[in-house]
Amino acid sequence: MLATSIKILNEHYQSLNNEGIDVIQGLTRSAKTLPPKYFYDDRGSELFEQICELPEYYPTRTEAWILHQYADEIAQITGACELVELGSGSSTKTEFLLDAYQKFASYCRYIPIDVSRGILKSSVIKLQQKYPTFFIEGLIGTYEQALIKLESTFAASRLIFFLGSSLGNFNPRECDDFLKQITKTLQVGDYFLLGIDLQKPKEILEPAYNDTQGVTAAFNRNILSHLNWRFQGNFDLNLFTHQAIYNENDAQIEMYLHCQKSHKVSLEALDLQVLFADGESILTEISRKFDLVIMQNQLEIHGLKTLKTWTDPKHLFGLILCQA
Repeated sequence: MLATSIKILNEHYQSLNNEGIDVIQGLTRSAKTLPPKYFYDDRGSELFEQICELPEYYPTRTEAWILHQYADEIAQITGACELVELGSGSSTKTEFLLDAYQKFASYCRYIPIDVSRGILKSSVIKLQQKYPTFFIEGLIGTYEQALIKLESTFAASRLIFFLGSSLGNFNPRECDDFLKQITKTLQVGDYFLLGIDLQKPKEILEPAYNDTQGVTAAFNRNILSHLNWRFQGNFDLNLFTHQAIYNENDAQIEMYLHCQKSHKVSLEALDLQVLFADGESILTEISRKFDLVIMQNQLEIHGLKTLKTWTDPKHLFGLILCQA
């Protein structure tokens, strides 16, 4: 069996001068926001895995169905290549792809990338046991860090994949910047596989982000818990309630934490004090919903030519395979 490997891309993260600057900027705006990357400490990652199992939350099981149906076809189109996954989480859906590539090559290099150390380590150990002939190297860090520090591959080509419609968490400018970085990272002939949540009625969308069991609410409030331990804060999670709404004009889910009582919060490590008014809200996440054809055109602008697309029978979710 090959030895597992975990590299920390952000091991000096705590000492960076700009640590937490995005929190300061977001909480000092007139309309408060927080970057969704702070959802994903180990507890947040655990809660998100629970969300993926909820009956209301269709994206994970729908994308998993598409991968189960078409992973072999994806592997046939790309041939043997190095696999790099952004935001891998538990890598559960990825096993459909790993199974497919195992049919075409006895050796494969898989690089899962995630900000959560705990879930990445456990998934790498699990996958190395299941795929003993594969070389699996986990990278702990953000997408930006990973794409900048990704080493050259010895394989004939590389497939970077970004599943779960995580692209929807980026606003249009951030999305454009991300795709530019993808193009810059890929060599000519390399591949990019993108999962996107497609536009649909709010009667389907809003229940998916306001589940009856309250798991999404706990996940949303956990962002405050993460800030408490990372920045020595004193957020009282009980003073904030969760709500997700679908903004039809911008075709995006917007997830909020609503303050229930006027109070002051301190984040000592950031030398920051924030006043919250009764009823004031924090926007913690957007989740944009896409049109399949428009997204293909956007990818084309960035030099990523669509080879094939796949959707489920209800057209809830889409996968796009493109090539640089």
